[in-house]
Amino acid sequence: MIIDTIENASHYFPLNPLFKRAFDYLKDKNLDALEVGVTEIEENLKMIVFDEPAKTKEESLSKLECHNQNIDIQICLKGTETIGWKPRQNCTNPVGEYSAEKDVLFYNDAPDMFFQLNDNQFAIFYPNDVHAPMIGDGNIRKIVFKVKI
Repeated sequence: MIIDTIENASHYFPLNPLFKRAFDYLKDKNLDALEVGVTEIEENLKMIVFDEPAKTKEESLSKLECHNQNIDIQICLKGTETIGWKPRQNCTNPVGEYSAEKDVLFYNDAPDMFFQLNDNQFAIFYPNDVHAPMIGDGNIRKIVFKVKI
């Protein structure tokens, strides 16, 4: 997992060429005007914009999630988002089976830690990062890039 600010995003471009393309896509865009929903940017890279009420800790923790086929870049645009995190190898309570169609596996485990993202901060979650996003109060506006591995 990586946590940083949009201003420092270029430090992580060497990790995956699609990271640069994701952040380049946002350049010169009014982030407040991005429409909610899914945008296919290019093969193996899509953007999902959310603008919705935050979840309670209990709601989010009931479905800690991880992905096998994608890396998530989650950028908080507005609001304060709390996210729970736990390494996948320490998760022991899967909820259902892995969905290849949705690329998600849920767990009902307690996170090892919580952290907050504020305006223009991001987290990068790899397949070994089980996370519980969207915890907070009020509305959270965020972008999630799905970077195919």
